[in-house]
Amino acid sequence: MTVRFTAGTPLGESTLATLWECTRRRGDMPGFAKAITAILGAMRGEDEQEFNMTRTVLSDPVLTQKVLRLANSGMYSAFGQHVNTVSKAVLVLGTEAIGHLALGLKLIEELAAGSPDATVAHVEMEKAVLAGIVAQQIAYTAESRHGEEAVVCSMLHTLGRMMMTFYMPERWHDLQRAADQAGRDIDDVAPEMLGLSMEAIGHAAALHWGLPATLVNGMRKVTPPEPGAEVSSSDWIAGLSTMSAMCAESLWHDDPAGAAVVKELTEAYSAMLGVEPANLMHAIEQAKVVAANDLTIAPLSRPAERRAKALAKTRQRAAGNKILLSGLADMRDMLETANPGQMVQIALETVYKGLDFSRAVAFVRNRKDNQYAAKISFGEGSKELLPALTFDDAYEPNVFHAALNSDRVIFIENARDAKFAAKLPLWWKSSLAEARSFVILPLSANGQPAGFLYGDWDDSFPPIQLSQTEFSLLNDMRALVVRAVERRHKLEAVTSRS
Repeated sequence: MTVRFTAGTPLGESTLATLWECTRRRGDMPGFAKAITAILGAMRGEDEQEFNMTRTVLSDPVLTQKVLRLANSGMYSAFGQHVNTVSKAVLVLGTEAIGHLALGLKLIEELAAGSPDATVAHVEMEKAVLAGIVAQQIAYTAESRHGEEAVVCSMLHTLGRMMMTFYMPERWHDLQRAADQAGRDIDDVAPEMLGLSMEAIGHAAALHWGLPATLVNGMRKVTPPEPGAEVSSSDWIAGLSTMSAMCAESLWHDDPAGAAVVKELTEAYSAMLGVEPANLMHAIEQAKVVAANDLTIAPLSRPAERRAKALAKTRQRAAGNKILLSGLADMRDMLETANPGQMVQIALETVYKGLDFSRAVAFVRNRKDNQYAAKISFGEGSKELLPALTFDDAYEPNVFHAALNSDRVIFIENARDAKFAAKLPLWWKSSLAEARSFVILPLSANGQPAGFLYGDWDDSFPPIQLSQTEFSLLNDMRALVVRAVERRHKLEAVTSRS
């Protein structure tokens, strides 16, 4: 089923016109508009699809953490291995799964960021997050392959309420007052006062921002069908998002009345979702445990002190080594299946995060053109620099050729030392001179340089010193990349002889 939204009445059209005007006045969530373009571009199969998605996710630390957490959750335990890098998460789960998650999380994050003092809007957003957590646990219990899509649809199921509380708080208060006076729900009075339902407002907003039609379809409200009726995958997703949103509304207050409603919902939706009521209840209990750490203002989040302490801790060097070790584990897992480009991407992401680089760039040698050229980068502004990061592979007496010829990791503590200036090539001085310190990880296959990884730190970082442990981990990492390159060369040689 394809969702085609129309307001249907002049009053409804007027409400939407006012809503769009409010979004324009508040900037139409420019952060979300930019992010959605990047996410949808990566999902639609543009060049370097996997890397585009990885870079889009890594541009936001909160999104990175949530993507990795979902990838390592019970829902994906069938993969049987830990996912420590976004690159591997995209390889394992696919760009569509990661993209669906990113769209939902990014929307809620942007709404919340633009409304720091609106408690009512925050409540609706926290309920949306809670709905996503409930859906995640139920989808895992149901062993559904539609889990990630159902999570996002559940978070966006109440998008209409989020839009109204965020952009039109006065109208929301009018709705609340009218509903209280009549002893009815806001969803019941909305069509009379706004000309369209909360669900319709949510669908209109989703289409307005270009969300995929399949997600919009999953946001619709579905009642359980007759026992024995066939349930399509799209109806299953919509049914789970409906139930999850209703559970979140009842769970949020963490009181006996809400618990009773949740029990009724599990019995009503059990057959449709293909999960026994007792198992649904268990999944929801698990969701409550997860939510206690994810939410900030809900009664469910009473252990918020632990969360605040965790966020307040500064990252220690040991944490960086842990990231390097985790990335190495990912690379070992993928060695027999990933191509050299994917191994380079995982290695680059790992050193970028593990060593807190300002920028990280992967250079590849093109023997046909007799040059090295930058292919992949992380860090603010690094993508725009890529076209300028090329140089001839003929030897020149500079630090980069020295690293490639010696096949050793080179660490430059102070690139601005006047005595060192002659060792820096012109292409570096014209593009990367903001760096105070940098590292070069040469990649040599069969005794010949094949490329290198580069990472640097600017003045925003304290003085850097690499430990022997870190040098050892970097050498292990480049050895794995080289093994992937040499394995590819052997396969090509066998193919050419056959």
